[in-house]
Amino acid sequence: MTAVASDSKPDFVALSGSGEESRWTSLRYFSIYRLAIASVFLAASWIYRGSLTFGSQDLRLFAVTSAAYWVFALAAFSSRGSRKGSFDFKLSVQVVVDIVALTLLMYASGGHRSGLAFMMLIVLAGAGLVGQGRLVVFYAAVATLAVLGEHAFRILTGSIQGLDMVPVAITAAGFFAVSVISRYVGQRAMTNEELARRRGVDLVNQMHINERVIRDMQDGALVIDSDGRLRQWNPRAQLLLGVPLAAGMTIREVAPEVGQHVESWRGGGEHAVPVRLPDGAREIAVRIVPASERGDLLVYLEDLGRLQDQARELKLAALGRLTANMAHEIRNPLSSITHAAELLREEKRAETQARLTRIINDNAHRIERLIRDVLELGRRDRVQPESIRLLPFLEGFLEELGLHQGDLTSRVTIDCPADLVVRCDRVHLNQILGNLVGNALRYCNGEPGSVMLWVSPHGSAATPGERVELHIVDNGCGISDTLRSQVFEPFVTTYSKGTGLGLFIARELAAANEAALDLLDNAPGAHFRLMLRTANE
Repeated sequence: MTAVASDSKPDFVALSGSGEESRWTSLRYFSIYRLAIASVFLAASWIYRGSLTFGSQDLRLFAVTSAAYWVFALAAFSSRGSRKGSFDFKLSVQVVVDIVALTLLMYASGGHRSGLAFMMLIVLAGAGLVGQGRLVVFYAAVATLAVLGEHAFRILTGSIQGLDMVPVAITAAGFFAVSVISRYVGQRAMTNEELARRRGVDLVNQMHINERVIRDMQDGALVIDSDGRLRQWNPRAQLLLGVPLAAGMTIREVAPEVGQHVESWRGGGEHAVPVRLPDGAREIAVRIVPASERGDLLVYLEDLGRLQDQARELKLAALGRLTANMAHEIRNPLSSITHAAELLREEKRAETQARLTRIINDNAHRIERLIRDVLELGRRDRVQPESIRLLPFLEGFLEELGLHQGDLTSRVTIDCPADLVVRCDRVHLNQILGNLVGNALRYCNGEPGSVMLWVSPHGSAATPGERVELHIVDNGCGISDTLRSQVFEPFVTTYSKGTGLGLFIARELAAANEAALDLLDNAPGAHFRLMLRTANE
């Protein structure tokens, strides 16, 4: 999870090169060391000119060898980036040249007593760290032969008296010991490096996988530190919160409601609670888990609206099963109608005829309403949105509704900006309000101002595309707590002549128009909120 909302695919690291890359890198460091040592020898031969032990026996040979060795070291250093040819061949050539040069420098400085023989130990140790197999023994053998040959030549030329082979033998034994030990250490180091590199590649790839999973997950995720400041987040979290996120911002600045829950959780509150965001259009579930021992928290944000949409889709998919129940619902009133008609045919008294006729009409209307409401379920996808001036629409709607329910001027009040324009399907909006206002008129006390339609204060200043709240409130007894969670469920009603589909259809039509229909707390009667999008005329 990163602090940048990116949709690009992560680049996975491939395991390649094994320990070869490490060997070439070590060879470059070896070249740097050689150039430094050759530069010291060259400076000693030309600046101090015999004032040191270097070149005490043959200064001219020491100077020429130092110069040639420096040229070779410079060439090796210059070609450090080239990987042409065999690694073992390049290493062998360089080591042999090192041994020959150091042998000549040792001879020019008075033999093994000059201490230059021990510098071969460094060369052999370096070669053992990066060399392979029997080559390290070969390098030790070459160094041994070179030291023995130099010592034998000095004996033959009379430069020294006596054999004095013990120091030389000890030095030669040291060559083999250093070569073998450095080879063993080098193998262990390369094995550990390879293991570490493999684990590093696996870790990087796992991080990419985790990042991709978290970035594409349907839930939002935030990482906040002990001070409540954002450290990381995924794009879904930014989308759910509806504000741009930046590292260092406090959770209180981003979402005060979420920040309040985080503080409550630190004090021993619940791990998961529903939170409604300030825009009122989205409700999320906030779940908190510890992320580290230093107080970091991982905050999951789950879109409850998405879950509700999924549940709604499941309900719509189950309409096929509901039709079977409808057959039962229709069969009962039809049976009553049929029975009443049979009795009416035999009955001669006018009073009984009137009662039976009423039964027939009531049940026929019930069947009609049921069929009409079910048919409306199939019309939610046929949306034809248009720009509607809300105040004239509400006035016309109430005037039309008053033709069936009497004058509504005194019972229904409207508080809506005259210039407010919303975007919605006119037929759908009329049906939504028909259900909401019809229910409000049914359950209010009938006094003047019993039903109120009003727009939130910010509605008049809303810009196109923003949401505006239309509230429908009555002064009845309200909706009980036991029914609040079921009011939008199909076939749930307390009205004996209703079908239980009105509010369900109203919410479906609202969702089809990118609106939202919610039930709020009683005020004192039922309080519904319809959130519509504003538009230009």
